[in-house]
Amino acid sequence: MALVLIATFLRGETYPTIFLAFFSLIIIFGDFIKKEDKLEKFSYPFILNLALYINLPILLLLVFFVISIFSNSLPLWYLNFFNNVLHIDITSLGKSFNIVDKFSIIFSTSLFIGSMGTVTAHELTHRKKKKFDMFIGNCLLSFSWDCNFAIEHVYGHHKNVCLDSDPASAKRGENIYLFILRAIFDEQISGWRIESARLKRKNKGLLNYNNRMLIGYLRSLILTILIFTFGGLKSTLVFLLCALVAKFLLEGINYIEHYGLVREEGKPVRMRHSWNSNHFFSSIYLYNVTRHSDHHRNSNLKYWELKPVDKDAPMLPYGYLTMLYFVLFLPFVYKFIMKKELQNWDNNFANDIEKSLLKNSIN
Repeated sequence: MALVLIATFLRGETYPTIFLAFFSLIIIFGDFIKKEDKLEKFSYPFILNLALYINLPILLLLVFFVISIFSNSLPLWYLNFFNNVLHIDITSLGKSFNIVDKFSIIFSTSLFIGSMGTVTAHELTHRKKKKFDMFIGNCLLSFSWDCNFAIEHVYGHHKNVCLDSDPASAKRGENIYLFILRAIFDEQISGWRIESARLKRKNKGLLNYNNRMLIGYLRSLILTILIFTFGGLKSTLVFLLCALVAKFLLEGINYIEHYGLVREEGKPVRMRHSWNSNHFFSSIYLYNVTRHSDHHRNSNLKYWELKPVDKDAPMLPYGYLTMLYFVLFLPFVYKFIMKKELQNWDNNFANDIEKSLLKNSIN
């Protein structure tokens, strides 16, 4: 799909906006029409893993192409390649886009950094004993400057989900924009604490080459320097904006996945502590991260092993992209939709202690 995105951008003015509109509509209406998501059996895990690994070179290609659209100082070899091989003047192409097109390019790129980068990294960084998978996953996280995700999400969020101490679990009625800011800040603190404790157990100091936070930010810094060297300051600022928007999109998804749910301290995580989704198009596009309840039940399962549960878990009424657009752009509509779903959770999923926790939080 990223290659289709590049091909669309190469068509020039209005096409980026057309792509974003059609892509969104296909996912949204596809989820609305086809809600059934079945567990399939696969015989070739190598191919399924390859579908993850290939995201890294494709995302690298996409990002460097996108930042070249905004650059005024591209290398000569790059300009000659487009002129002589593709017969495209990349400088004129960049100038052809209007302000709406440029917004569409940045937002589409951020969506793909989120789906190809963060979502794929989410799958790979859960494979804690596989060094290659962890390496690819962490490289993908460098595109959003979010190395902390591989630490805080895996070792913090999965332990503390739906507790007050979890920065990635949204409280009932919480403002989405304040949540995003709070989550980004608190997740950083949590990630540094987790990594500091790990290093302390190994009798190592915080400032050394074994610090995964420092290594992660070094990856992002190297990528950013490469982009600056390739395309200059303007391209670098565009990349950093895309990385920031991608991070905001991630926190929007975090908000949706556990919004308004609570759990008793010290008790195990159950299916009911995540909003699940069996919408087919979202599941295909996001490597089954939509099967979130089963993922929290057993985070060691591969994405093709996750079950599309419905009886033991609360269900999102619409697909992921629909809910994401609602919560980011029409948050009052999102809360109106989820009011009924929360009532259903209170009545049919919450145990007595969780109901008490909810009552005390309201009071």
